[in-house]
This record gives sequence, C-alpha cells and structure tokens, in this order.
Amino acid sequence: MNVMQAIENRRSIRVYENAPVSREQLTSFLEAIRLAPSWKNGQCWQVLVLSDRAQIMRLGELLHGNPRREGVFENVPYFIAVAADPALSGEEEGKSYYMADVGIALENACLAATDMGLGTCWIGLFDEQPIKEFLGIPENLRLVALTPLGVPAQSPHPRPRKALADFVHDGVWGKPLV
Repeated sequence: MNVMQAIENRRSIRVYENAPVSREQLTSFLEAIRLAPSWKNGQCWQVLVLSDRAQIMRLGELLHGNPRREGVFENVPYFIAVAADPALSGEEEGKSYYMADVGIALENACLAATDMGLGTCWIGLFDEQPIKEFLGIPENLRLVALTPLGVPAQSPHPRPRKALADFVHDGVWGKPLV
C-alpha cells in the first residue's frame, strides 16, 4: 500500500476483533510517532501503551461523555494515550504547537496502522483530568488524544468529502483553482 492508499483507506474503527496485534506491529505504530516532524524538532509527545484488559475497560468508563465510545473497548488489544509537554513545543502568535505536533505524530501512526491492516479511532473528546489521574500522567503534560489499536471488525464506508473547489483558492481568496 502506498501513502495515498493508506490516506484513502484510513477509517475510524469502533469495533474490533478479538485478535492479537503483534509486538512488531505495535513497534511499527510507535516508530511512526517517533519519526514525525514537530515544532523545532521538540518531539514533545509522550506515549502510554495500555494492554491490560481491566485498565482498558476502566478507561472506557472514564470516557462516559464521548457519544461514540460503545464497542471500542471490548476486544481491542491495545489502547494508546498520547500526551504532550507544551514546554517542549512552541507558541507563536497565540498558537500552541503541541496540538499540531501530536496531531501529526498520531496521524502518522494511524496511517501506519492502516498500512498494516489494523484499525484506530482518534479520540479527543474526554475529561482530561480524571484520565490523567487514572493513568498517572504528570501534571505538566497535556493529554491530547487516545486511540485503540487492533484488528478491525468493521469496514466503514468512506465519509463524504468536500470537493477541492469548495476549499482551494488560487492566489487570492475566492478564486477557484482550475
């Protein structure tokens, strides 16, 4: 699979097979995070890998406010928490770059997972403090995202996407690229 195929095939998977993910696959997923670019190469991310069933199920309970959490936790062999140290990233003109750093890194990993036939689901809607406390994440870090990592038990159809003409401008705002 090439990069464009991985981009086209990546889906948010919310139901997983009761099937293992190899240590090599997990390492490849994590390697994709390690290789991601970041603001001034700060590499502000920290990754916590959960594989204990009780811990994963408790995490699911802590995500009670997320409307799309049902089914995600039952069979998945790994859950990944990605936190960031804002001090290792930058802030310019009121923009905090740790969010972009983690976004790039985790999407690298999600695309690598797709390439390996694995599924992920970016989870960003959660009450940060109780999850940080449960996972023992230090106070100076921000918990940015969570994702399951496992063998998909579903094949969602592609979601609709805007046409390029709806958001690409040529030289000046409002002039379509032809």
